[in-house]
Amino acid sequence: MLFARRLLALLAASGLVLSSIAQAAPAGSPVAAVDPFIGTGGEGHTFPGAVSPFGMMQVSPDTDATCVIRACYSHAAGYRYEDPTIQGFSQTHFSGSGHSDLGDFLVMPVSGDTVPLEPGDPAKPGSGYRSRFSHQGEIASPGYYAVNLTDAGVRAELTAGTRIGIHRYTFARDKAAHLVLDLRSSLYNYPGKISWSSVRLRADGTLTGGRETRGWAPGRKLFFAMRFSRPVTGHDFVNRETDIPYKGFKGPGRSGSDIAEIKGRALVARLDFGRLAAPLEVRVAISSVDEDGAIRNLDSEPGGFDAIRTKTQAAWAKALGAVDIQAEPGMRTSLYTALYHAMMAPSIAGDADGRYRGPDDQVHKAEGFTFRSTFSLWDTFRAEHPLLTIIQPPQTSTDVVRSLLASKDESPYGILPVWQFQGQETWCMIGYHAVPIIADAYLKGIKGFDPNKALDAMVASATYAPYGGLGDYMKLGYVPIDREPEAASKTVEYAFDDWTIARMARKLGRNDVAATFEKRAQYWRNSFDSQTGWLRARKSDGSFRVPFDPTAINYGSDYTEGNAWQYSWFMPQDEGGLIRLLGGDAATVKKLDAMFDFDNSKLDYSHAEDIAGLIGQYIHGNEPSHHVAYLYDYAGAPWRTQERLKQIVDSQYKPTPEGLAGNDDLGQMSAWLVFTALGFYPVAPGSGQYVIGRPFVDRATLNLPNGKRFTIVADGLSPANRYVGSVMLDGKPLDRVWIGHDEIMRGGTLHFTMSAKPNKAWGAGSASRPYSMTGY
Repeated sequence: MLFARRLLALLAASGLVLSSIAQAAPAGSPVAAVDPFIGTGGEGHTFPGAVSPFGMMQVSPDTDATCVIRACYSHAAGYRYEDPTIQGFSQTHFSGSGHSDLGDFLVMPVSGDTVPLEPGDPAKPGSGYRSRFSHQGEIASPGYYAVNLTDAGVRAELTAGTRIGIHRYTFARDKAAHLVLDLRSSLYNYPGKISWSSVRLRADGTLTGGRETRGWAPGRKLFFAMRFSRPVTGHDFVNRETDIPYKGFKGPGRSGSDIAEIKGRALVARLDFGRLAAPLEVRVAISSVDEDGAIRNLDSEPGGFDAIRTKTQAAWAKALGAVDIQAEPGMRTSLYTALYHAMMAPSIAGDADGRYRGPDDQVHKAEGFTFRSTFSLWDTFRAEHPLLTIIQPPQTSTDVVRSLLASKDESPYGILPVWQFQGQETWCMIGYHAVPIIADAYLKGIKGFDPNKALDAMVASATYAPYGGLGDYMKLGYVPIDREPEAASKTVEYAFDDWTIARMARKLGRNDVAATFEKRAQYWRNSFDSQTGWLRARKSDGSFRVPFDPTAINYGSDYTEGNAWQYSWFMPQDEGGLIRLLGGDAATVKKLDAMFDFDNSKLDYSHAEDIAGLIGQYIHGNEPSHHVAYLYDYAGAPWRTQERLKQIVDSQYKPTPEGLAGNDDLGQMSAWLVFTALGFYPVAPGSGQYVIGRPFVDRATLNLPNGKRFTIVADGLSPANRYVGSVMLDGKPLDRVWIGHDEIMRGGTLHFTMSAKPNKAWGAGSASRPYSMTGY
């Protein structure tokens, strides 16, 4: 309590309290509605730190960066809301990933005469440089984070620009101020992860260095540059690999300057600043290219902490202003936070001069576009990227497509990325889902890239025989389980991707390509057992694998992070064909109901990560289920979609730290909520259609990048009025259960009249249903 009073007095004296209040977003604004703590508890795996829209830097606290391998799953973003201590503040993080890496270049302020160089035990406060903290002294908003470090006696603040981050630390004036820089620390640790690292203190006071990690993306190189608002009065560099202190050396440096330098695989540095009468600001930048690239990035955005914070807050105000939302307060907070999370990735990964390190580990330069990475494509092709085509300027999608194409050109395998970050491939998940992202952008009129070159790249990925059983897929028409794991999932995901290739090829007039991939788009049928009504894994001799349990979830088995219940619905390009195989509308509705109403009481999924947010066998915490509630529309029962969406939104999203049922997966869970709340969802990216569900907002206006506006109105929306009574588009009755992307982009009004009772006639006719490749 004494420390808290002293700290508040110090903050008041320094003007920091007034500064924070003065820079707070106006009440009621989209920025003020965002709560970055949503998803930091439970299974959301988000982080509360500072980032700009699609920013290269994600500066955030790590409450535990010492966990090893599987124990790190809960700390995939570095921070968990329920943890009592902060280990430090690192510069890079994933938002909502189901795997972990990054957490680069951890910095921690320390006060006093003794400076521990070990993080200490999370269960033993005071055993190292980590510090206890309280949520009462914690603030997070777009582009800003602050916390009181109780043991350190420091007020820590973070902000970030596009390519820089700034830390601001307020120390007690009667205590010596120090920083610890720990290059041993990262997220998802294991022995030997760091191949090499280096730190050098240059004569002008700039601290630079870098390291290579053998983590999720093996051989990932990253460099940093730091500058301080106060001179470094002393330093100590230690290589814990040998546990021998290393005081540095004097010698010729670059351009004749003197430097102190250390190299090793377990480096930790102490930087001394004496007693400070004003806050210490630490400007940080990174580069995948080299130290000089990090320095150029550091110089690319001038200004101190407050200037960068103000600029980034304005950038967020513009980005979030793409949608004006009127809804009850909790929903409004959830939605603006979802928009915020949806605009963190794909993040900028190229330097200010355009250079970046590609998947071949070579340095390249982006000409005419900004290189982006952090592509969680298995997740984000579904709703995240389609959302960006509506709420972001076209250049964002152009940058994404050109980055994907550049990575294909630089790939040693000549294919598009699968799951890439900082230009490096991880080979995580399945499918070639860069393909639907490119096709969807092209079919929506996004320009700025060569579409024929793009189609060639898509075909190259879809015909690379060594990848994921594609050789057998092309020969047999399915992926055989006795030769390739997760074969049932791969078969249907490949078939969907193939359909988007066919769609783009038809638009380009390349009919030979279109014919080939239209045929392949029907390969989903080859793994569908029409006798039992399940998607099943087949062996190379044509038989279905037995024994078969549609509820079984085991990694590396027939399905990817799911089972037959989820994957038997994944043919977004041909749901009408599925309905016929299931025996018609009534049989389809019955099976959908059985999925949501399934009794899981005798099942144990504790061994399976990412299986969260269960409603029967519907698993909202993982992506294969995300389109399923909308499939009632395809079977002539839109009112059932409306019921299920209410059930999902009410149970899976809340404006609390535990407010995401599963990993946000770089914005996919959030994008699902944004679309669903607006009243429609892109079940089949590449179709140009959004399937209508029901709105969860009273009113929302999309301020489109072309200068037009598309407004959604829900008259009579209330907990009791959960059904759609009628729909009008631009003043005319709309009986079909979809709207087109072109209808949104030309502006207008989608008007829902809500009802307490279902209108079973609305949208029930087969002519009103969404696109299906083979009809109904």
